[in-house]
Amino acid sequence: MDARSPSDNESPWLPFESRRRARDEKREAVLRTAVALFLEQGYHRATLNDVAKRLNITKPALYNYFRGKDEILFECWAIGNELVDECIAETSAGVGSGLDKLRKLTVRYAELMTTDYGKSLVRFDIRDLNEDNRKIVQTAKRRIDRAFRDYIAQGVADGSVKPCDAKLSAFAIAGSLNWIGHWFQPGGAMTGRAVAEEFAIRLTEGIATTSTRKKADKPPRKGNASREEQGEHHARTAARAAGQSKRARNRLR
Repeated sequence: MDARSPSDNESPWLPFESRRRARDEKREAVLRTAVALFLEQGYHRATLNDVAKRLNITKPALYNYFRGKDEILFECWAIGNELVDECIAETSAGVGSGLDKLRKLTVRYAELMTTDYGKSLVRFDIRDLNEDNRKIVQTAKRRIDRAFRDYIAQGVADGSVKPCDAKLSAFAIAGSLNWIGHWFQPGGAMTGRAVAEEFAIRLTEGIATTSTRKKADKPPRKGNASREEQGEHHARTAARAAGQSKRARNRLR
């Protein structure tokens, strides 16, 4: 019988990069499951036992990835917020009038509000977070508000937006967009993208110097007619969320 040297035996341990990737994937699964449960049942009603049961793991196993329920809540918010930051950065880096940028951000922000991580920005109570994380959330909200105001002010300066109170206009637009996160349900008559495009026109029509009423009055696209686009949107959002979660995780450590 041939004897095998120790070097011939394969290690039962995965390489470091593979183990780290597996850990990241499991962490992402916890977040996706938790945010869905928080939205379905409410943050206070959903328990870590519920999260563990849906993942088919034990509750103690969750503590390998998070210190507690409030940390999960904050990271869900952080992923959504960093996706908004990405939208703002891309919009600011682009070309176009103030109205063009306002509508672009409105579309992106509205579409994000149809996703679980986007909904986490408006559906959860920041009072459930610790004091340091509450301050982070409040600062982020001011940054988002500032982006809407800046595009409106830019539009007034370049003539694409009528003279108006930028603060009140930004409140009206952002408030309407945030409400999408409360009522939108996937699988309805309109896709998230269709809702976003419709809102972008209707919410800016009153302050735009050039009317787009004809475009606004076009029948919205139906959800069943845009399944491919809807699938691409969810895949794109999930991919972004995966990358954003890693950055959020590093900040929490």
